[in-house]
Amino acid sequence: MTPSPAPQGFWLFETPIGLCGLAWGGKGLVGAQLPDPTPGASWDRLRRRHPEAVETPPPAEIQQVIERINDLLAGGRDDLADVELDYDVVSPFHRRVYEIARAVPPGETITYGEIARAVGEPGAARAIGKAMGENPWPIIVPCHRVLGADGKPGGFSSPGGLQTKARMLTIERARTTDAPTLFDLEFSVAPLKRR
Repeated sequence: MTPSPAPQGFWLFETPIGLCGLAWGGKGLVGAQLPDPTPGASWDRLRRRHPEAVETPPPAEIQQVIERINDLLAGGRDDLADVELDYDVVSPFHRRVYEIARAVPPGETITYGEIARAVGEPGAARAIGKAMGENPWPIIVPCHRVLGADGKPGGFSSPGGLQTKARMLTIERARTTDAPTLFDLEFSVAPLKRR
C-alpha cells in the first residue's frame, strides 16, 4: 500500500505590499501569490489554483518563510534561495529557468536573453518570458528581477502587473539601467558649504 500524499495547505498573510499567499504540500511550496487589489480575490485565486489545499494556519517552517518574505518586502536582502519548492508542479524546462532566476540576488537583475543563454537555448527568450508568466512562486522565484533587453520591464503577470514589478524592484534598490539613481546620488553628492 502506497502512503497517501501529504495534504496541501494555504494561508494568506499581510506584507508591506499587501496580502500575499502561500500554498504548500509534503515536498515544499506548491504556490505563492502577490497581492490582488480586489478584496477577496487573493483567497479566490489561491483556491482556484490549489483546489486540494485547505486554509490552515501555517506550520513552523512555512511561518518562517512568511517572516522572511516580509523582511525582503520591507527592504531586507534575503534571497529566499533555500526555500523548498515542489518542482513536481512544473516542467523540467521551467525548473531550469526558475533555478537560474533564483540565483539572482535582491537588488540585481537578469534579462530573458541571459537566462535563455544560461539554459543553453540562446534563442528562447520568449519561452523564458512564458515560463516567468507561469511562475507559481513569485517572490521566491524572483520573476520581478527578470527584465527585457536594455532594462525594459518586459511583462509581469501577477496582480498589479508592471506597477507591482517596479515597486518590488524599488524596494530592493535594483538597478535596471546604467543611468544613475537617487540611491547613487545620495552617496556621491558632496554636502553644501555654508558661506
